[in-house]
Order: sequence, then structure tokens, then C-alpha cells
Amino acid sequence: MRLQAAIAATILRAKLRQSIVAAIGVAFSITMFVTLLGFMNGLNQLLDGLILNRTPHIRLYNELKATPVQPAQRALPGEHFIRSVKPKDELPRIRNATAIMQALEKDPRVLAVSPRLVTQVFFNVGTTDLPGQVNGIDVEKEVAYYLFRDYLVQGNPEDLATGDNTIVLGKGLAQMMETGIGDVVQVTTPQGERTLLRVTGFFQSGLADADKVQCFVNIKTAQTLLGEPASYFTDINIKLHDLLQAPAMAKEYGRRFGIEATDIQTANAQFDTGTRVRTTISYAVGMVLLIVAGFGIYNILNMLIYEKLDTIAILKATGFDGRDVQRIFLALSMILGMAGAAGGAFFGFTLQRIIHHIPFNTTALPTVHTYPVDYNPKYFAIAIVFALATSWIAGWFPARKAARVDPVEIIRGK
Repeated sequence: MRLQAAIAATILRAKLRQSIVAAIGVAFSITMFVTLLGFMNGLNQLLDGLILNRTPHIRLYNELKATPVQPAQRALPGEHFIRSVKPKDELPRIRNATAIMQALEKDPRVLAVSPRLVTQVFFNVGTTDLPGQVNGIDVEKEVAYYLFRDYLVQGNPEDLATGDNTIVLGKGLAQMMETGIGDVVQVTTPQGERTLLRVTGFFQSGLADADKVQCFVNIKTAQTLLGEPASYFTDINIKLHDLLQAPAMAKEYGRRFGIEATDIQTANAQFDTGTRVRTTISYAVGMVLLIVAGFGIYNILNMLIYEKLDTIAILKATGFDGRDVQRIFLALSMILGMAGAAGGAFFGFTLQRIIHHIPFNTTALPTVHTYPVDYNPKYFAIAIVFALATSWIAGWFPARKAARVDPVEIIRGK
């Protein structure tokens, strides 16, 4: 084996230029593969994070809907003449919300439980009424589990948590009202009550339409705003230890508590589909690059065999059999593949670092300052394994051809 490796190295040095070209082809393919996947998946994480970071794994809520079976239908079965049935006149609150949250906190699969109170309001700006959505939140849990602090472009979450009658406005809504920190805004509730709230910060999620309507108050302020007791909640948000359990657990909680339950996969199916499509395209492009590099190795080894027919004939004439010759040319292929893989991994990581330090400033994403890159080691592992496999396959066919060379015909021809 040592002699075969020495012969392979000698042939490589004899055709150094072609060998370098083949290794560069593999290195370039791996460089682009890991760079493309790292950048694309970093971008996927950024885009998905705009929604997924702000979305609970499971959301429990009470959906207003009409009673499926009306009293008249029970009295007159088979007589279906009722139309335009209206929902029942009840509040959107969750019944026994406190008891439900206590039961959820005891579930070992649950990481965190946080209540919300969501209501529609109008912001009174002169003679104009702007629609908005007030989210009453548990500020500490929103900061800990939903990255609330990261989306505050001005202000501190502590001011919202401890202040009375304080509010954090969406950036777009604040711009429409030309409101600054410390200003007072007037809010009209669905019941027609008007309240003054002091602005303590601005929130920007990166979704322009949402930032024009949404705003946040602490849960106590929201209950006071609506004149409801401390047990009044419209949503219960749940974070799990394992995100993949969300669909099954949502169905379980819906049956157990008799309320509506939506999991994160169902609520954001379109984002998951987009991520999968972009990732598939990235892998496909990267694999094509590696296959093209394999064809380069195949062509160069074929040329080497035709140029080294006399060398192969001498090897066989001096005692090397076909399998020995085949191993020599396979070793040639694998040396090229390993050299290209090492260089590609190094230059791929270097290019990822360069991209990650390129400034990327946009008003829509105030927390992002450079291009996103995912440095997951699995991209390097996939690229190196696939490159070595491609190199072996690309070298096997020429090596098999070299093993079948008849030394008598070659020497007679010379």
C-alpha cells in the first residue's frame, strides 16, 4: 500500500498542473456549497424568526361561533330552514383561565405559560380615529420567552411592566400619530370608554402592516382599560420544550379544556413551506456543483490514463496486477478529493465570515446589522462526505479502465 501511494504521488507530481486544476474544482464546489447553505439558512432563520419568535408553540383561545344545533332543529329534526345564525352573545374570555394555567404549569412538557388579553381599540388623533389592537401581556415572560426586548427600538420593557397606564406603540402607528416617548395618547375601548395612556416605547417587528396597528400594555392595564377583573384573559400562550410536539399537544389541550387550540406549525404553515423550498433549492444547487467537480476529476484521470499507458504497461510487466493499478488511480482520485475538501472547507468558512461582516442595515429590521449566516457544522460534513464520494466514483471508472490495459499491446506499439 505504501508503494502504491508513492507511485500515485509521483504521477500527481508529474501532472501537477492538471492535478491542481482538479483539486481547485472540488475546493470551489465545497466553498460555494457551504457558503450558499450557510447564507440561505441564516436568511431562513431571520425571516422565520420575524414570526416564530413572536408566536407561541400553542395558543389557547375562545373562538366565538354559532351553536351548531339550534333549538328549532332539535324540535323539528329534518326541517332545515334556519339561515344566517349569529354567534352566541358571550365574552371572548377563556373560562377558568387561572385553573387552566395552573394545570399547564404542572405539565413537564411545558416550558412556559403566559396569559394575554387582546382587544380592539381606536386611537383618537384630533378628529381622526385610528384602529389599533392592544395586547395586554405579562412583560417578564414576553421578554424571557418571546424576545420582546429585541424588538423594542426605543424604551425599556421595565417601564411597561411597572408603570400604570403605560403603552408601547407599534413603530408604524407611532409615526402616523407623530408621537414621541413620554407623550400621552387617547384610547377609546369597544365599550366607548376613553382612557389616556403614556407612551414608554416603540415596537418594530419587521412586519409593516402589524406595526401600524399593534401596541402593548401590561396585563393589569389591559384589564383596567376594559373594566374587567384580574382573572379575565382572552389567550393563553404556551412554550414547549420540544416544538415538534405542538400539533399533538394542541389537540390534546383542546379536548381536555374544551377550548380552541392552535399549534405553531398550523398557524405558520406558509412560512414553513417557504423555508423548505428555499432549503431544497440550496441543497440542489450545491449538489450540482459537487457533481460537476466530480466530472472534472473523471476527465483529468481519463487523460492521465491515456498519457500514462506506457507507465501502466511497465507496472504490469514488473509484477503489478490489475487490482494494484486500480488502487493507484483510485488513490489519485481520493488525494485530489481530500485536498479539494480541505481547501473548500477552509475557504467556505472564510467566505461565510466575510459575508457575515458585510453591513446590512434596513429600517424594517432594526435589530439586524449584518447579513445572517448559519455556521452549522453539518453543512461542512455533508459537503466533505459528498465530495469524497463523488471523487471515488469519478476515479473508479478510469481506474477500472487502467486495470484492464494489456501491457503486451502497449509495449509492442511503443
